[in-house]
Amino acid sequence: MSFGIYVHIPYCLQRCTYCDFATYEQSQILPPEKYTKLLFQEIDQLKSAHPKGTLTSLYFGGGTPSLIEPSLIVSVVEKLANEGFVTGRDTEVTLEINPATLNPKKMETYLKAGFNRFSVGAQTFDDSLLKMVHREHSAQQTRETLDLLRSFDANYSFDILFALPRQTQEGLRRDLDEVLRFSPQHVSPYCLTVPEEHPLAKNRPLENDQLKMFEMISVSLREGGYERYEISNFSKPGFEAIHNSLYWEDEPYWGIGLSSHSYNPTPVLSPWGRRYWNPRNINDYEKLILANQGRQFSSPGDNLPKDHFEDLAIHQTLTDFCHTSLRRQKGLSKARFEAKFGPERFRKVEPILLQLQEQNWLQMYDNGCWQLTEDGLVISNQVFAALTFLDGEIL
Repeated sequence: MSFGIYVHIPYCLQRCTYCDFATYEQSQILPPEKYTKLLFQEIDQLKSAHPKGTLTSLYFGGGTPSLIEPSLIVSVVEKLANEGFVTGRDTEVTLEINPATLNPKKMETYLKAGFNRFSVGAQTFDDSLLKMVHREHSAQQTRETLDLLRSFDANYSFDILFALPRQTQEGLRRDLDEVLRFSPQHVSPYCLTVPEEHPLAKNRPLENDQLKMFEMISVSLREGGYERYEISNFSKPGFEAIHNSLYWEDEPYWGIGLSSHSYNPTPVLSPWGRRYWNPRNINDYEKLILANQGRQFSSPGDNLPKDHFEDLAIHQTLTDFCHTSLRRQKGLSKARFEAKFGPERFRKVEPILLQLQEQNWLQMYDNGCWQLTEDGLVISNQVFAALTFLDGEIL
């Protein structure tokens, strides 16, 4: 079975206007050295609750992990290895970075420690849009960071944000042209999503224009040699994100640090697995770790208050399985569905799939996999709504 670890590093230069992650400006929370010690203690407390061996993936996200000293990041990698969670030749080891937070010395340290993938949170090459969303870097600093990554022949992913206020299709085209010029191995386009009352909700492109932007991204990246393997992720062949694929393929993962989420599908915990998550507030996270000081837990999630873990019911697991399967280009496999839930449950779900097929939102291939059509991709939320199950619907 595959198994990955996510480590949350919550430090940022400044919170972006659209950000909903558990992040803080550096001066607002614990020094990074103290936070790293909390990570060490959490690892000690939960190391017996997770399978040791060579990891499928190790992902440092945030926040801006590249903002703190590389030695602290490397120390977490080493701590995990010392406790039996090792990185091997085939382990994907990812670090999220922001432009202007990387230099040649840092790169050498990361590469020596085994990092083989970098995720660049650049969002756009338009300086006016960067200022609007409170990004600290400039477009030129993004270019310099990408040049640095290329000079090391590094494997990196590029995040691009679209449907920003006052963003035009012409502006997005310029962003895409620059992305294709740098030719990263992986591109993740995200449509800005904010509540209606949010300041960034004003002056956004109309819904029809957003759909045109979505199509422009898809066409441009495909013409540039990228394949869409998930709704919001494109890669060159062989460079799909392994860690994120764990989330979509019903595999277990352990989240360490502030606000980190974990998942274990093992029926031993409950018939349909368990999801569990750390406190979102830094003070609550620190109190939790210190309260469990010196203790070890053999079952994941047992270290948490009851409102921080969830033993899943069949309708929740079934909903998650359908949604995450259809997000991927591979689609929803009848064989995998029946292996997990049984043929009888598939017969109950199949009429919904057939109805979505009649609407031209899904298509079924000879290999028994259901996939979103081009029309289905655009209105995927409606497809997922049709495959959202309530308690008692699927026995």
